[in-house]
Amino acid sequence: MIGEDTLARAKRIKVLIMDIDGVMTDGRIIYSIYGDELKFFDVQDGFGITLLNRAGLKSVIITAKKSRIVKMRGRDMKVARSYLGYTDKLVAFSDVLRRFKVLPEEVCFIGDDLIDLPVLKRVGFAVAVPNALQEVKEAAHYVTSKTGGRGAVREICDLILKSQGKWDLATAKYCK
Repeated sequence: MIGEDTLARAKRIKVLIMDIDGVMTDGRIIYSIYGDELKFFDVQDGFGITLLNRAGLKSVIITAKKSRIVKMRGRDMKVARSYLGYTDKLVAFSDVLRRFKVLPEEVCFIGDDLIDLPVLKRVGFAVAVPNALQEVKEAAHYVTSKTGGRGAVREICDLILKSQGKWDLATAKYCK
């Protein structure tokens, strides 16, 4: 059962920010013999972003690694903005606040590692995945039941949409 505090936090969200490795993926990075980078993304996570878009909410990627494949995935999911190569995620976070004209309490961030802590400590709805470091889980308002790369992002998308009463709007095309 989801607590009232969690629902209240989710209800205020206008922008969802996601880390990539360990959140949108299971954390593995695979290189081919030709040097190509491979990552595994969960299709349901991507569809969760589609539903957020339908409901008028924004999604953003902030990751420390520069990666062509992440840029492609962000474009496929139609995220509003991708910040690649940001080892200081607060710089990107500040730009998100300015660019989308939102307050920190109107932002949800999903992270899994120490590099995510500065942003997690500033947002209104801090989320960790179960495979996150203990320090990250302790800083989070909510820990997903699904692991990174296996539906954690979708879990949060659905939670936000349902808490805001936007689930029916976002899914109307499919649930007739």
